[in-house]
Amino acid sequence: MAEVKIQNVKDSVWGNCVHMTNGMVELLVTVDFGPRVISCSRVGMENMFHTDPEKKPLWEPFEEFNGDEFKLYGGHRLWVSPEVLPRCYHPDNKPVECTPIDDGMTFTAPIEAWSGVQKSISIRLDANNPSASIMHTITNKGAWDVELALWSITMMAAGGKTVIPMPNAQTGVLHNRTLSLWDYSDMNDSRVYWGKDYITIKQDAAAEKPFKVGLNGDHGWGAYFNKGQVFLKYFEPVSDGVYPDGGCSYESYTNDVMLEAETLSEIMVLEPGASATHLEEWELHEAAAIPSNDEAEIKAAVEKYIV
Repeated sequence: MAEVKIQNVKDSVWGNCVHMTNGMVELLVTVDFGPRVISCSRVGMENMFHTDPEKKPLWEPFEEFNGDEFKLYGGHRLWVSPEVLPRCYHPDNKPVECTPIDDGMTFTAPIEAWSGVQKSISIRLDANNPSASIMHTITNKGAWDVELALWSITMMAAGGKTVIPMPNAQTGVLHNRTLSLWDYSDMNDSRVYWGKDYITIKQDAAAEKPFKVGLNGDHGWGAYFNKGQVFLKYFEPVSDGVYPDGGCSYESYTNDVMLEAETLSEIMVLEPGASATHLEEWELHEAAAIPSNDEAEIKAAVEKYIV
């Protein structure tokens, strides 16, 4: 049985962090801001996550946040859907509270003064497998009801390809999938392959504009191939759930520097003091090559991991 090791470290770029490993995978989680899972890899291999070491602001400061600027930083974060300004761009530049749990740690951000919500991410490493359990929690600390969906966003490093299974429920004469596109998305984008069983999106540094697609992720997983590894993100979709963005439980966005793998919870109303959770399971395996858009090749590349 492997041993889960968790230790406080000082990173030259990210400052105070928590390093977590089970001997197969390793994670680095920020403490001075966030929380962000800023690095994720097989032990000894390259970080699968995109990062911005320059920590550039994404927008001009919103007056609601008293001049504090939102920075993407990179890695994995918890957001609030739908994407409305300025709510989901609340800066997360303050230190987080760290609380030990079995084989892991909970990272809790301060209450957001403007929105009244508080976010936390609990991470548990599996002692026997290259996997981690990521529980996201949002608590309404304000005085009013808040309608939202939990939005779990992972920024993947440049140069890879995502594989998203196409919904394929046998519904006869009724429709079996919903696809949502954004105003900057072109259906004929050369980065995107629309297959019978899979959608793939290739991250391309030469791309001139972004692309985003969302769908009802009935299969409950998405994959990203890059750097000799494959990152798998599992979640539990609710078949009759009400989801944001026209019914999307899974979304992917890409631009010229990274690609995002995103899962969403159902839309819900949180009363004051109430909390909601959204669970992801991550797996990270070595993968010799990025599959082409041949569906038989894609199937062979992912079916060894997907239960």
